[in-house]
Amino acid sequence: MLYMVVEHFRGGDAVPVYRRLRDRGRLVPDGLQYLGSWVSADFQGCYQLMECDDARLIDRWIAHWNDLVEFYVVPVVTSAEAVEAIGPRL
Repeated sequence: MLYMVVEHFRGGDAVPVYRRLRDRGRLVPDGLQYLGSWVSADFQGCYQLMECDDARLIDRWIAHWNDLVEFYVVPVVTSAEAVEAIGPRL
């Protein structure tokens, strides 16, 4: 399953987040795959695409960052998967 993770850096401060990333890495548990990320131009948040078969892995990962980041997690499908699912109803 794919997950779009919307992050808001607490206090709008990216420095502690990037310091931890530099010092400790992404802290992603085995079984959770980081696919890519995009950072807002004002450096107050980030959008990450993650993949895993067990949503509890997302919670384990968030626990490493929750003190620095507020999270909103959305299960998503690719555009191609959406077209396939919606196609029969068109």
